[in-house]
Amino acid sequence: MATLPLKFERIAVERTLPLRHEVLWPDMPIDKVKLPEDQNGWHFGAFMDNPLANDDPIAVISLFLDPIPIDHIITVRFRKFACKTTMQGQGVGTALFKHAMHFAHSELKAEVFWCDARVSSVAWYSGRGLSQFGHKFYKGAVEYVRMRVRLSETSPR
Repeated sequence: MATLPLKFERIAVERTLPLRHEVLWPDMPIDKVKLPEDQNGWHFGAFMDNPLANDDPIAVISLFLDPIPIDHIITVRFRKFACKTTMQGQGVGTALFKHAMHFAHSELKAEVFWCDARVSSVAWYSGRGLSQFGHKFYKGAVEYVRMRVRLSETSPR
């Protein structure tokens, strides 16, 4: 896998919406990718670090201080993580994911980083240190499972 020249930026939630929609719920109205808590989150985009590249993010992720229902520690939940289909498999998502984990641990003092993962993505998350917990559930027709990683047990950078 080639290392792409990437840069990561905090972005406004509005800049995440087109990619969230394109990758996560393309057959649904764009409102499906908006979250009520979006205004309280931290949103990041990955961009090609190239002056000739356009200004649209090629991957996005949103972070929220959101406790896991079974723990009483500082946790950050990541949601609406999406990478342009044409950029998948090139390390872009992994790099943005590590950047977000580092931010959650160093800036938000989170001990756990967690999500509701599509079952189709479990292997990808497992390969980055997350493990499943809880039972499978559905959002519409899509099957999910919760996954988490203790940030003290990883080296996100």
